[in-house]
Amino acid sequence: MKFTHDAIVIGAGAAGLTAAGGVALFGLKAVLVEGHKMGGECLNNGCVPSKALITAAKRAAEARVATRHGVTLAPPQVDWAGVMAHVRQAIAEIEPHDSVETFEGMGVEVIPGWARVTGAHSVEVDGRTLTAPRIVIATGSKPMVPPIEGLDSVPYLTNENLFDLAEQPEHLVIIGGGVIGMEMAQAFRRLGSAVTVVNPGPLMGRDDPESVAVVRAVMEEEGVRFIDGTVCRAEGRAGALRVEISLSDGGSEAVDGSHLLVAVGRKANCRGFGLEEVGVEIGPNGIVTDARRRTSVRSIYAIGDCRDGPRLTHASGYEGSNVALEIVTGIPTKVDYRALPWCTYTEPEVAQVGLTEAEARAQHGDAVIVVKEGFDDNERAIAEGDTRGHLKLVLKGKKVLGASIVGKNAGELLLPFSQSITGKSSTFAMGSAVISYPTRSEIAKAAAFSAWEPTVFGKVPKKYAALVAKLRRTFA
Repeated sequence: MKFTHDAIVIGAGAAGLTAAGGVALFGLKAVLVEGHKMGGECLNNGCVPSKALITAAKRAAEARVATRHGVTLAPPQVDWAGVMAHVRQAIAEIEPHDSVETFEGMGVEVIPGWARVTGAHSVEVDGRTLTAPRIVIATGSKPMVPPIEGLDSVPYLTNENLFDLAEQPEHLVIIGGGVIGMEMAQAFRRLGSAVTVVNPGPLMGRDDPESVAVVRAVMEEEGVRFIDGTVCRAEGRAGALRVEISLSDGGSEAVDGSHLLVAVGRKANCRGFGLEEVGVEIGPNGIVTDARRRTSVRSIYAIGDCRDGPRLTHASGYEGSNVALEIVTGIPTKVDYRALPWCTYTEPEVAQVGLTEAEARAQHGDAVIVVKEGFDDNERAIAEGDTRGHLKLVLKGKKVLGASIVGKNAGELLLPFSQSITGKSSTFAMGSAVISYPTRSEIAKAAAFSAWEPTVFGKVPKKYAALVAKLRRTFA
């Protein structure tokens, strides 16, 4: 069969961009098909705009504490149009990194349009047939919308239209206490909106409960209201909405708000591309793949949010580079998520890598050891006047299984634990490292050293030290 390309990539989000760019940079012929915007969800209505909004909210929160550290600030005046302009500017400045021109410069052929897979090696786009030995599906995900009575008849927000708001919400009601719900709850509250979060179970359920408890307490102090329950009905119109809630304790409550944000998770975007017709298996959580991200049709890969697996931008990029390397070299490249990190950008941040304490105990039982260090003992944190939070190091013997951190810039502290989980470093190396003083990263050294402290200062080392001292006194 004569092929038009070496690889066809469908979807120009983090996964697809990395895969297509990687193949092209090795000199092979790659084509990238995108039916909407280059950059995908992360650039246009996810990571970038949300972090820009969080930054503006943080500035308002800092000014809201009138006097601190002997410095007095004026109360903040939030200009919503200015906040939205900052969000749009952040997108505009990053946009060139993901542009058509940038990827054409790498050698990628970029085709705007809706792709349909017609065979194990063929794709149709606007009447044109593309063929390649390998096809890569990177079609991303979309907001999950729960089956709530009346929801389809009221105006509601998701992350896809949240950042288009022309006016600041007076009272934002958020359905969902996951990453998006928590980040946006704090951001909008800090910018001056009243905020209510409705969630039926534990907030940020995949994170360590002790870490989440710290964030919840901070957000409640700032005025965010949390309701433990399930929204069973929605009604109203723009600016005047009501949700009826079935409370977890058995009661009920109605909450009125001006805006409603649905943030209950994401759903793989894998229907409508012809995949089922060519034999690609699709499960309840997305396209089914093996560890190499091959689908049931072995010449077709699925990477990023469209497949069943972690939905994180950095996971998408990692899988894109893996698949590009496999296509170029022919050498199998399996995903390894033992040290998968993630961070929720509330203040304080909640960061996790590897197993949580609960996950580790479920797998290893009483063999698990937990070392906990608080930022109240970290001298940089004390000097900054922000000692909220802690680090929990989850160990089996001296081997790191995971780390849970809550505190200022917690996400920046994960790297050494990622290295340790994959065997590229060790707790002994971390505990004996020379770290710049004063820094928050000293908490990582303290936790790692705590794991070795019983060994280093145990009976045998003490006996040895006593012997050396005795010999020195004798022969000095």
